[in-house]
Order: sequence, then structure tokens, then C-alpha cells
Amino acid sequence: MKISYLKKIRLPNKPGVYFFKKGKEILYIGKATSLKDRVKSYFGKDLVETRGPILVDLIFKADKIDWQETESVLEALILEAVLIKKHQPKYNTKEKSDKSFNYVCITKDKKVAIVRGKILNKEKCSSFFGPFPNGNQLREALKIIRKIFPYFDDKKGTKGRDEFYKQIKLVPEDLIENKSNIKNIKLLFEGKKKKILSNLKKEMKEYAKIREFEKAGEVKKQIFALQHINDVALIKSNSGADNKIFGPAPFIKTPAKFSSNFSSLRPSPDYRGGTLGKLKIERNLRRVEAYDIAHMSGKNMVGVMVVVENGEIEKSEYKKFKIRSQEDANDTGALKEVLERRLAHTEWPFPELIVVDGGIAQINVAKAVLAKMGLKIEVVSVLKDDRHKAKAILGDKKIALKYKREILLANNEAHRFAIAYHKKLRNKNFLK
Repeated sequence: MKISYLKKIRLPNKPGVYFFKKGKEILYIGKATSLKDRVKSYFGKDLVETRGPILVDLIFKADKIDWQETESVLEALILEAVLIKKHQPKYNTKEKSDKSFNYVCITKDKKVAIVRGKILNKEKCSSFFGPFPNGNQLREALKIIRKIFPYFDDKKGTKGRDEFYKQIKLVPEDLIENKSNIKNIKLLFEGKKKKILSNLKKEMKEYAKIREFEKAGEVKKQIFALQHINDVALIKSNSGADNKIFGPAPFIKTPAKFSSNFSSLRPSPDYRGGTLGKLKIERNLRRVEAYDIAHMSGKNMVGVMVVVENGEIEKSEYKKFKIRSQEDANDTGALKEVLERRLAHTEWPFPELIVVDGGIAQINVAKAVLAKMGLKIEVVSVLKDDRHKAKAILGDKKIALKYKREILLANNEAHRFAIAYHKKLRNKNFLK
């Protein structure tokens, strides 16, 4: 696609959904807080480093951009899912199977739940909506929707929680209200906001006619909330959303070169993916792997690897390792073994960041293993206090600050998983 084409089209500075097309075929569908800014971002000089080879291929093949405006980012998110489901564009799923996406499930007992595609049981859902590429954004979207149409979620029945949620008006007053709200939530996820507004206006008039002014007032509030959706939180979480699918280019050995006039976005022949070269992760951190070692005085020593992808725990990617080479309580030796065994599996996706539990010694061991295997992956460690609580993150300060949440989440999950595996192995050996 020529950059001159982009200059001719006048994209609005409004939320909506955009389409990269080749002729009539839709190659990719994305959503945007600002259609103008989002589409423009695809034509930056750092395209390969920030988005990756799949996106470069998409831009090269596309010859047209279409778009559809929406009144809010929330509606853009919903419309994106509706259209991805309808058209199944190949570039939306090229790096992700359906099992990796998120879905909204309306259960048969009229509760709302977010379910990953890999565990989606359609028989347990009276309706389901998706796919949604970004789980964090979907959770923010449901928070917005819940303030307009309170609903019961799959955690209903938790002691104390139900009453608290009722006090802050995040659950319905009764089953009748819940049934009505679920109906509207379904319509919203079907992209039928106008239908909801029409129904609510009729409902408000009916309440007013029978002098149920309090109920009419509540419906009026819902109408206003739908017409003036407050999606500030969703706008904030929308930054870099497309990287959920395309991500940064993994392990770029030599950067791509583009013609200065951008007449074609074809990478030069010296672009190739490899296992060398330092990955830039300033903009997006797609995959984090955390490692921990567990044992009791050197006995039943185990190691684990846990994975956080796009800020979310990915349990299907966890790995367990029985330590083979260490007969004493040598944690760094065990970590070295685990990393060597894991990195030998080149069929597993490599991470942008490795998190180890410990101090400088653990960082040095990890870096030595990576250097030996010709890999340049960032490494940080989580230093603990006497109570095994995180007190510092060692390594690159910018990465530690920017990705503190992901680092601590991965580290805590690795510790939990390692202890659980060690106890299971210890109990099994005790019974022998």
C-alpha cells in the first residue's frame, strides 16, 4: 500500500473499527480510539520493530482501508468482535488460535462470565460473544456495562461479596431486574444499541403512565448512560491494543529497510527472523516467563516455568522440571539446569523477558545460559525479604518500573506453582 493513498483518505479523529482490505477481501479488522491516529501508526519507520513481520506482510498485501465510526470506544470494541466473528479475517488469527481469544458467556442461569476460548463450553452458555483479542480491555468494558446494567457474575454466592455489590449497585435488586438487564447486555454485544434505547424509552413511558416515577427515573438514567458512555478507563487501556495480535517482532537480527518515500512497505532481503539480536520491549511486552526452584534441604528439588502473556496468566504454558543434576541445595545450579532444558525447546515461543527468583547470582546464571545459547533476552530478578515478600526488582530499572505488575504477577505465580509441585512430589515419594 502506498503512503500517498493514506494521505488521500480523510480518516476521522473518532473511535471506530477499521478494515485492511485486498480488493473486496477483508484481511484484518481492528478497533481504535482515534481512527486517524491508529491507522497512521501502521506506517511508522519503526514498523518492524514495534509490530513484527506479520503486520509488514499485511501492509504489503493490503490495497484499501475502510472504516466504520462508532459513538464510543466501548462500541468499537464490541463491533470489532462482531465483525471478526462474521468475517474471520486471516490476519486477526494468524498468530492466535480461537482458543486464545476471550469470550463473554451468558450462562443458562443468567450470569455473565469471561471465558478463554480453550475452556469455552458452548453447552453451558445460553449465549456467548466474541472473540475479543484483549482480555484486559474486555474486563474494563464489562465494568462499564455493569454500571449501566447490573448483573450477577460467575462469582455469585461468595460470602459477603453479594451484599457489598448490591450496596454499590453492581448486581440487580431481584431476578426480574437481572433477566431484563441480561436481555439488554445481549443486545449490546450484538451491536444493537438503538434497539436497547428504543425499548428503554418505551419502558420509561410505561412506568410514567402508571405513576411509577422512581422506576421511570432509573430507566432514564440508563438511557442517559447509554447515550453518554463513560469509557475513559477503556480509552486508557486501548494504547497499543493491536500488539495483542501482532506483537513486537521477535528476535530481529537485522532491521528491515524501507524506501524513503514509503512507496512500498516491502522489507528488504536482509530482514529475517532469527534467534539473535536484542528485542526492543519498550512499547509492548507480550510474553514473560518466570522461574522458581523449590526443595526441602535439597530433597525433591524441582523447578518450574510459568507464563504471563499480554498481562494475563497462561496456565496452559506452564512447565515442570524434576532437577536431575543437583544433589545438594544449590538453587543457582538448579536454575541453570531448568533454563538450559527449557531453552533447548526451540518449538516453544521465546519470551521478551525472563523473571528469576533471587538476587544477582540468579541474574548472572540466567544471562550466562542465554549468552551460551546465543540469545539476548532481558532478565530481571525479584529479591525477597525474610518473610519471602518482594522488596526489590533487580535488573534494568526502566523495565522493572514499567512492567512491575507483570513481573510480580509472574514471580508470585512461579513461587506458588513451584511449592505446589514440590509438595506433590514429596508426598508421592513419602508414600512409596
